[in-house]
Amino acid sequence: MTSALTLVSLPIFPLHTVLFPGGALPLRVFEPRYRMMVRGCREQGAPFGVVTLLSGSEVQRSHAPEERFHPLGTLAHIDSVAPLSSGLELIQCTGKDRFRITASRKLSSGLWVADVTLLPGDTATPVPADLQHATLALRHVLHNLSLPHLEQATEQQFADCGWVANRWCELFPMSEQLQLQLLKLDSPLLRLELITDALEGAGIVPQHHIKT
Repeated sequence: MTSALTLVSLPIFPLHTVLFPGGALPLRVFEPRYRMMVRGCREQGAPFGVVTLLSGSEVQRSHAPEERFHPLGTLAHIDSVAPLSSGLELIQCTGKDRFRITASRKLSSGLWVADVTLLPGDTATPVPADLQHATLALRHVLHNLSLPHLEQATEQQFADCGWVANRWCELFPMSEQLQLQLLKLDSPLLRLELITDALEGAGIVPQHHIKT
């Protein structure tokens, strides 16, 4: 770390997914490059970066196209590592800060590393009255899904625009490109407004009508 907002040679894990701050990410790791990355991150108590693949494969294959990935990503902190079988590990991660890649390079091991600039975290923003229906619907969905990592969600989290928006961005079926557009928004209120519009359009939450 060269400053409060910059990370140098951050290990990068390109995936066909978009990780949001506060989100849970389970990964089955078996490639030597990523097992080495996990070991190094755990030893140093350091995160790695999750970015969205634009082309190429999550797994190295001969004659496969080179990985290309979006410059916007999210830091992943490793919560636990459990061996599943010989050469296979299950790691549980949590999304933290967003970042943007300024330079990247591939090591001889096949692991990508990047210099990144951290983006501002969401400012705590209360969910306004006209978006409370999105929060109520999220409570209902999470109760029915029984997701272990969200069973201890607090009232403070349910009252926060960024947290509610991020959970819907993970749960609502949409393209990775749209997820990335929402992830890059610095305004948690705008992110919640946009995802709520999508939820209303899909009939997942009822449209809110302001009484006059």
